[in-house]
Amino acid sequence: MATGRFEMSSLVDEAVARAGEEDFGEATWQEGLAILLDSLESDARLNDLGVEIALGGVVDYLATRLALTAWRRDHPEVADGTVERPIVIVGQPRTGTTILFDVLAQDPTLRAPLTWEVDRPVPPPETATFESDPRIAEVQATLDMVESVMPGFTSFHAMGARLAQECVRITAPEFRSMIFNAQFRVPSYNHWLLYEADLAPAYRWHRRYLEHLESRHPAEQWLLKSPAHLWNLEALAAEYPDAVVVQTHRDPLKVVASVSALSAHLRRMSSDEVSIAETAEGYAEDIFLGLGYEIVDGREVETTRYNFDALGFPDWHPSRSARASLYVTDDTVLRTETSPAQIHKMESHKPPIYMVSIGRVYRRDTIDATRYPIFHQFEGLAVDRGLTLADLKGTLLHVMRALYGPERRVRFRTHYFPFTEPSMEVDIQCR
Repeated sequence: MATGRFEMSSLVDEAVARAGEEDFGEATWQEGLAILLDSLESDARLNDLGVEIALGGVVDYLATRLALTAWRRDHPEVADGTVERPIVIVGQPRTGTTILFDVLAQDPTLRAPLTWEVDRPVPPPETATFESDPRIAEVQATLDMVESVMPGFTSFHAMGARLAQECVRITAPEFRSMIFNAQFRVPSYNHWLLYEADLAPAYRWHRRYLEHLESRHPAEQWLLKSPAHLWNLEALAAEYPDAVVVQTHRDPLKVVASVSALSAHLRRMSSDEVSIAETAEGYAEDIFLGLGYEIVDGREVETTRYNFDALGFPDWHPSRSARASLYVTDDTVLRTETSPAQIHKMESHKPPIYMVSIGRVYRRDTIDATRYPIFHQFEGLAVDRGLTLADLKGTLLHVMRALYGPERRVRFRTHYFPFTEPSMEVDIQCR
């Protein structure tokens, strides 16, 4: 549980004092905020400025939630609004969603939520003053400060009070939003969001936000955008069953490189310990999430039971030798592969199982042009009814092309491995 400045109750009290209201509406926001605060305190490596940015943002989102809930209570006609057939742009980050969003927003029959009205939604914007509302200048001044603190950030991602805003800002007051992982290193929160969180409350709140914004400035048809929708299509469709979904595409390798650079640049404002490589590894895992696999973190120091015995290595196998593996004690070793994670998963969960383990492995190898004692490995496990070799080939083909490019040729060859049957080698065409 978060403590000190990260304690939830003190942040809630600060938001209540600012808003002059106490009703947050549904209590669903509490679960996500508690996990986020724990992750901010334990994982984010925040510097002094980062603490102020993170906690200030939390209070801002809480105050916004209070203000919107109070306005809806005092103006029940807001609930009469309708959000019909919204156009929703989805796709991996950095695949052109923003430029498509901005281009389509030029259509006068479509209304995209603008940054100024999303950031300062109360009172709701009015048609008569929509182009001259003083909040436009207030929000623009805040955005200009971001560029002064992080020079060059707008070259990665354009910002402006009058530019269309993403849905992750709208769902942030529900604390079920990918915006937090983009801004801060919060892996435990992101894991909860991707694997455990119920996203239905986030989309209920999303609809309420749109109803609020259109209550005094009607929208003929909403134009929405966020890469985060790609991970939540079921929840999106449940709330907006008539939504028109538009998906963008780009070479996944370029996506990972681009989004990692953007996120690392953004996180540097709040932390002095930012690694582009670490950020890239996190986003690369999302390739497998799109296939329905769970990412499982394994232990780097393993027992010989899990590293050798349970994987079928006989006592005489050369890899058991201290000349081949790095032993910590007689029965513990730096893992020689990520396979032990499969055993742990199968012991703790019943099928169906779809998992991928990614991480460092260790071998006692002499350093040369082709070998190094520490390297990264990833492997997957699928246990289910009806699976065939075609499923394995299709998965490998997708992953290899996602990693190395869609134009790359991939070849499968039959091969003998003593631990699997049937077995294949996979060859990938060089450039």
